[in-house]
This record gives sequence, structure tokens and C-alpha cells, in this order.
Amino acid sequence: MSPGDPLSPAATASQIAEAVRSGRTPAVAVAEAALARIAVANPVLNAFTTMTAERALETARRVDRARADGIDPGPLAGVPYAVKNLYDVTGLSTIAGSRINATAPPARDDAMAVARLDAAGAVLLGVLNMDEYAFGFTTENTHYGPVRNPHAPGRIAGGSSGGSAAAVAAGLTALSLGSDTNGSIRVPASLCGVYGLKPTYGRLSRRGLFPFSASLDHAGPFARCVADLALAYDALQGPDAADPAQADRAAEPTAALLSRGTDGLRIAVAGGHFHDHAGPEARTALARAAASVGARDEVMLPEAGRARAAAAIITYAEAGNLHLDRIRERADDFDPLIRDRLIAGALTPANWLLQAQRFRGWFRDQVLALFQHYDVLLAPATPGVALPIGTETIDVNGAALPARPTTGILTQPLTLIGLPICVAPVPDDARLPLGVQIIAPPWREDLVLRVAHALEGNGIAAAPLATAWTDKEDG
Repeated sequence: MSPGDPLSPAATASQIAEAVRSGRTPAVAVAEAALARIAVANPVLNAFTTMTAERALETARRVDRARADGIDPGPLAGVPYAVKNLYDVTGLSTIAGSRINATAPPARDDAMAVARLDAAGAVLLGVLNMDEYAFGFTTENTHYGPVRNPHAPGRIAGGSSGGSAAAVAAGLTALSLGSDTNGSIRVPASLCGVYGLKPTYGRLSRRGLFPFSASLDHAGPFARCVADLALAYDALQGPDAADPAQADRAAEPTAALLSRGTDGLRIAVAGGHFHDHAGPEARTALARAAASVGARDEVMLPEAGRARAAAAIITYAEAGNLHLDRIRERADDFDPLIRDRLIAGALTPANWLLQAQRFRGWFRDQVLALFQHYDVLLAPATPGVALPIGTETIDVNGAALPARPTTGILTQPLTLIGLPICVAPVPDDARLPLGVQIIAPPWREDLVLRVAHALEGNGIAAAPLATAWTDKEDG
């Protein structure tokens, strides 16, 4: 099959939707091809925890019937997608990567994000593996096993949305949904070599997502090209009065804005913390991206290290209190490492949390002041490439640091203030991918997608189909 063939694993969402909408390819054929690929790949990659094959085929038949009846089947007609297993899917228990939730009653309704993609004609294939309760950056799940990086199956996929990134990177699905609290979209996007978007906090509905840290949680999509990312993001937008965190802002389509490019945009590179904790490969990727879009200035995000600490305190405290009853009743059913973090969070002194929230407001003001002079900032997304599964420590410029938390050391400070951020994969001559964060002021997702699209058009950013898993390489 050629890359443009809608039945090919390399087909984009745009190509699939065009083929289905025109009647050249039935949506059922697309769904069957995707399900067949997953049956072969998932025993190696461990990206999916549950398939929704019957639902997928019924949705695909509905799309085909609508087209045959002259009804518009939607902008994502027949496009396969999958969701992190913390999204509610009707009839399935929302396990959120845990053993405890596996016995929860099945969801009665789809999460709003799932409902919106379905309304756009997309076809849900299943739910995806993740870190337990989204508390991690590697998706080395104690209960369901690690997600393996499709570029090197002996290495991590990143987390906590590891299954979401791996499924897209391997061509098992054209789109996927993840969540980002401290970097859980951006880290796996970087390590798996795909595009990931964390929209502004409050932009997309989180109704039907199992929470981690309510004041930091974001929903967002993954894709292998910027046009697909924008299509998915546009389909996800819209008001939802049932989500108290969602801002009352009109939907702003972005897919039509990508071609505006970067002319006139003031772009700078984040230094300091983001330089000091990036390895040589990450610095090289950032330099290539910056040169491509004319970013010559370097700026400092003041106290970024403290921003990371504040985000950690808020995360631990909110998550620890959320799970306190589960810890009391079923402590042995947690991953011990995650259980201990949650216990520590539940015991966080109130004055620590208060100071973290105060700092959060100050840090937001400082960063927003930078956007008076620049439209977009660039930063590395991860310290380096994907680590071997089971790695305990990571070397960052001569310092030996614990691997799991350090994998998110460059994403966590920015989540604290809810800015829109896109990760663009910037491959070099190495076999393993890396990503760059594109950061804009609140509500300017259009800017991060325009810069990502420019990098893609310049040949700097690319998300080639991952094929190493077919050889079962150990990375």
C-alpha cells in the first residue's frame, strides 16, 4: 500500500476522511484494516488495554450509510482514533491505568471529547495504556505492563499518555487522545516522535475524564502531521456547561490558519532551566528548530525550577486527597511507588500548598510579561531520547537524577500556568526521536500550530511512521 492509501498505516486523518467522504473507500474497510494492524502490533507494543471492535464497525457502517444517503458524515469521516483509558467510554470501566478501577461500574456515557470526535465521524478503536492514575512520565505500568516505544521496543514510550503516542507513531490509529497534567502529552509526543497538543487550561471539556490534579489537568490530541492535529483540535472545541473549569470562549477553528506561517512572529528560545536540564541531543533539536523559524533571542523564565516544585506540590496534594479513601481501603492494589507519592501528597502541609498557589500567580505574571515582547517561545520537551525500560537514573549534563520524574523536568514548569503548547518532533540522524515545545500566550493555539506547521513545511519537524517494532528490536 502507498502512504496515501487510506488503508495504509501511514495514511493521515485528512487522507482517510477525504477518501471516505468521496466514496472511494468505505469507512468499514478503514476500520477493518486498523483493527487487523492492532491485532498484530499490540502483543509487541502493549499500547491498547481494551478494544472496541464492535463499536468501531458499527460507527463505520453509520458513516457509510450517511454518505450513501447524501448526509455529510463529518470532517473526520471514517478516521480511526483511540483514547487514553482515563476517558469514559460507554460500556467500559474507566480504569485509568489502575487495578482498583477495573472493577468500577461501566461508564454510562462517553466523555465529551469522545462524543465530539464521534460526531465528527471518527471511529473509536479502543482504549490505551497509561501510567497508573496518570502519575508518571514513562508508562511502565505495574498492572498492565509497559508501553513499548515503536521506534525501539526496548525503550519507554513516555507517559503518562504512552499508549496514545505509541499507537499513533506505529500507525495503529491516525489520531488519539491523551491528557496532560505535568507533561503527559508532551513527553510521549517527544519520545515517540509525533505531534501532541496541550491546549490552554479550560479550552477543552474534561467531562468524563478521570481526574489526576483538577487545577492542572488538560485534554488534548496526538497526530502524525500538523493538519491532522488541527482537525482533531477543532473537532474537540465547543462549550460544555458541565465542566466548571472550561472557559466560556467561542470555538476558534485553526486548521484554516496553518498556512499563515511565521512571518511577523517574534519567536525566542527559553534558556536557563530549559538549557541546563537538556542533554546535547535535545539542545541540537532545539537549535535546528530555532534556526528554521528565525528565533535568535534567548529569554529566561524566572524561577522555572521553583515553578516545577510548585507544580509538584499542587499535583501531589490534589491527587493525594483525591485517592485518600482508595489508599485507606485498598493500599496493596496500588503500584507501591505511586501509592507512596499519593500518601506524601495527602500529608502535604496546608501552608506549602498555599505558598505554591501564591507562587503560581506570580510566575504566571512573569511569563505573560515575556509575551509582551515575543509571540512564541521554544523549549526542549525532554532531556534526551527515550530511556531503556527499567532505567532508574538519568544523566543530565553530568548529574545523575531519578529517571521517572526527571523525564518531565522540562514540561512540568509550564503546566503550572496552563499555556497552550504543541510538541513538534524534530528528528536528526539518530534513530530515536525528540521533540521541541512551542509555547504561546493563553488562547493562542493558532500560533503554536502555525509554528509547528512551518517547521513541518521546512522539513525540520517530521513524524515518520515507526517500524522498529516489526523487528522486535530491543532498542
